[in-house]
Amino acid sequence: MTTAQKRTIKAKPAPNNKATPMADKPRAMHAHEVVLSSNIQNAASMEAWGKFAGAIDLQELVIGLSEQTKKVQDGDMQPIEGMLYRQAKTLETMFTSLARRAAGNDGLKQFQVNLTLALKAQAQCRATLEALAEIKNPRSVAFVKQANIANGPQQVNNGLREQYAQAHARTEAIESEQNKLLEAQHGNYLDTRAQGAAGRANPNLATVG
Repeated sequence: MTTAQKRTIKAKPAPNNKATPMADKPRAMHAHEVVLSSNIQNAASMEAWGKFAGAIDLQELVIGLSEQTKKVQDGDMQPIEGMLYRQAKTLETMFTSLARRAAGNDGLKQFQVNLTLALKAQAQCRATLEALAEIKNPRSVAFVKQANIANGPQQVNNGLREQYAQAHARTEAIESEQNKLLEAQHGNYLDTRAQGAAGRANPNLATVG
């Protein structure tokens, strides 16, 4: 096959029977762009750990992962809910298998290892189900009222203004009642400007004006 034929194959028309312009073709990404892309990094990790599935096309994996991420960003949480439930069931299976192994061990050390791993799988299963329940039924968020802090050491809370006003009103009422009581007992309030009578100790002294 000649070089011209190879170029013709690479430049074959798109499915809509329109030739794809060169400007629309995706360019090769630089190394730093690959490292900065969390989508590509996660796809590469999935490809490394997914050898059990056979040969994986990394580019197709990146595209599929990007599409699923977009669904979650748009508010579709069903894939996440299904994933968490399936993971919880897998952890339940791990717990059962490890617990059965521990029951069949005669040696104390191997018994402890398998039982410890079984209990860890159980704890992870519970945590996964809690995360699923949190997504299905989010907790209510408590909003705290804003506090106005003055320049000095005083602090007045918006929620306590009404209580403060009521307490101040009660204080004024008590002071008013005390003044009325003094007025009833002594006839008048104490007037420091009135002239006092001469005392009996020295009757010859006149009243000071």
